[in-house]
Amino acid sequence: MEFVNVEKGQKTEFKLDRMLFLSALLGNPHLGRLTIHVAGSKGKGSVSTMAAGILGAAGLKTGLYTSPHLLRWKERIALSNGEMPEATLIAAMEEILPFVEGKPADFFPGAELPTYFELTTLVAFCAFRAEGCAAQVIETGMGGRLDSTNIVDPDVSAITPIELEHTQFLGDTIGKIAFEKAGIIKKGKPVCLARQKGEALAVFRARAAESESALRLVGAAIDAEDARVAPSGTSCRLVAGPDAWASLKALLSPAGLEVHSPIIGAIQAQNMALAAMAAACALPGLKPADLVRGLAAARLPARFELVRADPPVVLDGAHTPESIRLAADTARSLFPGPKVLLFACAYDKRHAEMAAILAPHFEAIVVTKPGTFKASDPKAVYASFAALRPDARLEEDTAAALALAAGEAEARGAALLVTGSFYLCAEAKTFFA
Repeated sequence: MEFVNVEKGQKTEFKLDRMLFLSALLGNPHLGRLTIHVAGSKGKGSVSTMAAGILGAAGLKTGLYTSPHLLRWKERIALSNGEMPEATLIAAMEEILPFVEGKPADFFPGAELPTYFELTTLVAFCAFRAEGCAAQVIETGMGGRLDSTNIVDPDVSAITPIELEHTQFLGDTIGKIAFEKAGIIKKGKPVCLARQKGEALAVFRARAAESESALRLVGAAIDAEDARVAPSGTSCRLVAGPDAWASLKALLSPAGLEVHSPIIGAIQAQNMALAAMAAACALPGLKPADLVRGLAAARLPARFELVRADPPVVLDGAHTPESIRLAADTARSLFPGPKVLLFACAYDKRHAEMAAILAPHFEAIVVTKPGTFKASDPKAVYASFAALRPDARLEEDTAAALALAAGEAEARGAALLVTGSFYLCAEAKTFFA
């Protein structure tokens, strides 16, 4: 039985009726536990992982749903303290199977079969229920308003910064994309926001007012100061802002709270602030030690992940211009010597803008395909780089490109940054293992 997989570029009409229909048949496994729902254009995986770590450190058995996976599908459905037992995942699939196996399209609302992502999301909810999770942190796949995860009834919604992304699905302006992300804001439930561009913030303010939802902002209720980035991770001091509520002020104390995450990058200080605010909002009795331990335990592959130290090899799934800029800035800060770039991205990414950001900062550049899973146009990507750097090289075979880039880094004693696609990072993770 073949199900539509939007991650492979296959088309479907986004709507929630199939999710609501199947969830009802399954006894609404998405309900009945404390929930933080996370959307945004960049950083939502980091924020979700950090928030789940905090809830877990506070003693709540917490399920974590993220996407995409890097090496194994089961990475998407985890517990805050580690992997979901395989037996639980299999049992969750078996629970769903009778409602989809052999069913014709017209069995489902709209006469369309459920998608790969919808079924994966249902497996997550069933697994969290079977494991007796008291809490769950759910990352949206794409957008928010019509995302398969948006059947949850969150205690808190959290939204990371908005950029132009997936414009063929979400709209071609920051405002249109923010409108889709704002769809996770629920009536009377607080929403925690990262720093946003003015156009996005206006949309979120309007939606929060319409939904009678308290709006809590990084930079106003909480902030991250004195961010320090090292190969061991990111440290900062979380401080209460002028709009902090009483329990958040008590949590952070007048002097602020020193925290550390093993996830590398200056932006991770802001992500820690958003995750901490969302967790404190969901769990008013949160203790400082829980916050510190939860952030320290949060790990996420391919977010400026150092997989080899000498010469340094870094994997970063950045695939938007702003996240690419952050990755490049972090690489220049941590590795001031020579650097080699291996880049690939999916066909729908803004490769010309990313090439302009990256090209000046690397001694050697190799362009390739992001593996075979995702549709790509490596020749067009290469043209964007070659226009700025005629010495850039195109090697469409991903394994050969990895060997070429690794050889260049070795010969030059240079750091290697692999970026542009989580799918490329997955290939690299296997190569450097």
